[in-house]
Amino acid sequence: MNKRILFPLCAAAVALTAGAQDYRQADQYLQQVAQGKAAATAAAPSTAIKADQVETARQHLWQQWVQALKTNGETRLPADAPLSTSATGSLAIPDSLEPNAVMPFYWGTKGVIAQSERVSVPTFIDLHGSGPKAHEWEATLSWAQRFADGPSRYFIPQIPQEGKYYRWWQRSKQWAWSWLWRRLMADAAIDPDRVYLFGVSEGGYGSQRLASFYADYLAAAGPMAGGEPLQNAPAENLGHVGFSLLTGEKDLMFCRNQYTRTTGLALDSLERAYPGLYTHRVELIPGKGHGFDYSPTTTWLMQFRRNARPTHFIWEDYEMDGLHRHGFYNLRVDQRPSDSLRTRYDVRIGDDGVIDIEARLVEYIPLEKDPRWQFTLRWHKQFKPATGGQFTLFLDNDLGGLERKITVRVNGKVVFKGKPKTDLKYMAESIALYGDPRRVFPAAITVKY
Repeated sequence: MNKRILFPLCAAAVALTAGAQDYRQADQYLQQVAQGKAAATAAAPSTAIKADQVETARQHLWQQWVQALKTNGETRLPADAPLSTSATGSLAIPDSLEPNAVMPFYWGTKGVIAQSERVSVPTFIDLHGSGPKAHEWEATLSWAQRFADGPSRYFIPQIPQEGKYYRWWQRSKQWAWSWLWRRLMADAAIDPDRVYLFGVSEGGYGSQRLASFYADYLAAAGPMAGGEPLQNAPAENLGHVGFSLLTGEKDLMFCRNQYTRTTGLALDSLERAYPGLYTHRVELIPGKGHGFDYSPTTTWLMQFRRNARPTHFIWEDYEMDGLHRHGFYNLRVDQRPSDSLRTRYDVRIGDDGVIDIEARLVEYIPLEKDPRWQFTLRWHKQFKPATGGQFTLFLDNDLGGLERKITVRVNGKVVFKGKPKTDLKYMAESIALYGDPRRVFPAAITVKY
């Protein structure tokens, strides 16, 4: 038997004789998920835990996860090196998702990062535009080195293949983003609340879609020279994310200027409805086409920090290239009420122990098409109450509370009333689902509606 495995088991046995918490099953579960032997949505074994043991358990299980990722054989980010040295890495994507696909990437630092600043500098994910991919990648590296946002870190991927695979949001790239979130969140030298996503042109489209899809991992996002139909990137998901969208006023191709305007109007409306929730800057740059000064974006983005634990959020759960997220913030979907429609969750966690959740099915009704491109410009969203679903809401002392009775209402109906149980199961499952040090939850409530 491997001595590296024997040691922690022996140590655990000694700890148990002293009356310590038994972590063995939770540790094994996390190792299996990290090694790909169990799905991130697999149920963890139940091990009850007392409220006064929560913080110790949280630290233990997170370190187990980080250690499991170090030894699971997947690609790791290179050590810090100046971006100017063009240090690169590469990520092989499974053939089942995209044949013969390898994603090269630049990973490096800008400016002088003092030891005391290592965990506080921003990390930017910078997506290039379409065109010959090697040229676009090098141009994006060149622009990144000129932006006044140091000290900082940059991850600049190159699209693996051109042609039909030249999209940043396809399922093969979603696999890559899941890998990247795991790696960024688990790196003790990186601030998990200062990760920013932006890009130009095709990178603008991609960063707008990905910002809506992965909003719970981002502090802010800044697509440029893009403009996506809101059906592809619901604005509701951008609560708690600083959002900048800059497009040239004369950038008429593919309705970029019109989609930018539509996005701005949608976010204006959401900000009026929910003051302080949807901070955004959406502008059409006067007199400019597809090219303009891109440098103001990153300096605007870096003023924001992520809120990974909001007490109110809206999530439109939708598929992107056939895939859904399994969870968003502290809500995990166990069963969707419909495979043909989207589900919109409006989650409000009150200070009084009452949690109100609206679950609505969403249908998009086209309202206006562009006469030249025949693209739908505007939709009417039609809602109706969702039934037949199931979700798990992860909780802790800051979200709901552990020491009092909780009432959960879905669409106005009480579906749970009682004190949530604390269990290592929930900590392990939330780590496996999110891979996020800010979202290690000791309690959960699962409800059907």
